Amino acid sequence: QVHLVQSGGGLMQPGESLTLSCAAPGSDISIYAMGWYRQAPGKQREWVAAITSSGSPTYADSVKGRFTISRDNAKSTVYLQMNSLKPEDTAVYQCNADGRYTSGRYYPNLYYWGQGTQVTVSS
Repeated sequence: QVHLVQSGGGLMQPGESLTLSCAAPGSDISIYAMGWYRQAPGKQREWVAAITSSGSPTYADSVKGRFTISRDNAKSTVYLQMNSLKPEDTAVYQCNADGRYTSGRYYPNLYYWGQGTQVTVSS
């Protein structure tokens, strides 16, 4: 059982930066691949980024070059650094633990989700 607690989020202006955190208190996440997803109003949930247990990141094309996923296993925390935010980044962001990689793509574990955090990018 992995309990994920997210922090961060808020109202941002285009071009600004924001970091989301996803902590797993009491769990050793070092063995897990971790991922971030987002869901905008009226749209399906979209994979954003993932990181393997060894620290190798992958990104959706829509955020490549602007977002950075990282992990601190000692703190059982995964981060999503978001730079150059755009209005189309507006969504509820959720972290996921213990997903699996297939053909280089991260698929979520259906049971281990963070509570979600709203990111709104608007001028």
